[in-house]
This record gives sequence, structure tokens and C-alpha cells, in this order.
Amino acid sequence: MASNNDFVQYIADQCADAGGITVKKMFGDYGIYCDGKIFGLICDDQFFLKPIVAVRNMLRIVELKPPYEGAKDYFLIADVDDRDYLTMLVRETCKALPEPKPKKKK
Repeated sequence: MASNNDFVQYIADQCADAGGITVKKMFGDYGIYCDGKIFGLICDDQFFLKPIVAVRNMLRIVELKPPYEGAKDYFLIADVDDRDYLTMLVRETCKALPEPKPKKKK
């Protein structure tokens, strides 16, 4: 089941204070990026955050779940209505992620 476009836009809007948020359709669902770094997935109208150790202690509820069959576990973020909370989680996750690799010129 794919995610509803309104839900995808809501998550992007909720995370907007963290930086330049973009979403890209991937395999029927969405990857969500901040300043070019993929930090999470939106699958089946659920928001999943990359499982960064430093962020684990900031989570109100720690729930690990694969976003789709065969995937590694991600943090499932059920409390998507608290904009400040999501902003903090996204910022801290992105701090811990490596810079994206430059795209090769064709």
C-alpha cells in the first residue's frame, strides 16, 4: 500500500524547520531528505527515521520496525504532530549522517 500524498506533504511540512526538506518517490513510497541527506522513509502512511544511536535517547517511544518487507529496522515515529520534536530528531539524525556523495557527471 502506497502512502497518501497528503500524509507525505504533512510530514515534509512538519520537518521543514530542520532544513531543505525534499521527498522523492521510491518503489511506490517515499524517501525524505534534508539538505540532500536521506534521513528517513515514508511508507504506508508511517514515518520512519534512520536508526542513529545518538538519536535513540531523544525518542519518546523507541520502536524499531522495518518500513517494508525485507528492510532493516528503522525508528517508527508515531508522534508526527509535534513539529518541534520532529525538527529536533531530523537535525540530530542529519548531523550524524555522512555528507552525500557528489554525483558523477555523465
